[in-house]
Amino acid sequence: MSSIPPPPPGSYGTPEPSPYGAPPPGTPIAPGTVPNYLAWSIVVTVLSLCLCCIIGTIPGIVAIVFSAKVNTLLGQGDLAGAQRASSTAKTWCWVTTGLCIIGLLWTIYSLTLGGGMAQYQMILDQMQAGS
Repeated sequence: MSSIPPPPPGSYGTPEPSPYGAPPPGTPIAPGTVPNYLAWSIVVTVLSLCLCCIIGTIPGIVAIVFSAKVNTLLGQGDLAGAQRASSTAKTWCWVTTGLCIIGLLWTIYSLTLGGGMAQYQMILDQMQAGS
């Protein structure tokens, strides 16, 4: 038998242990560690579609896409990428929420001060007369 010692860790293709107890790259991370804001992005997207049409829906869809990326990146073990996607999703959720608030204020204005309620009543009366 020879007296050759075994190779040191990390050489000859064996993975080196991660520093400070961090999981090695590519190891899946638990999905609850980074918030994904998926529920928030879906709710504000639907509300924006109801209140201010397409203007608020587009950033809402962007928020949904980034929210969905969070769990995918966590499953791939990319914690930094998941945190970036989470931060971006949160930003787009706030943008969509702001557009929803503007759309709600515009709807209230048009129905009360803008004469929208009188026009709505006139359309209803025409529909009843035509039936």
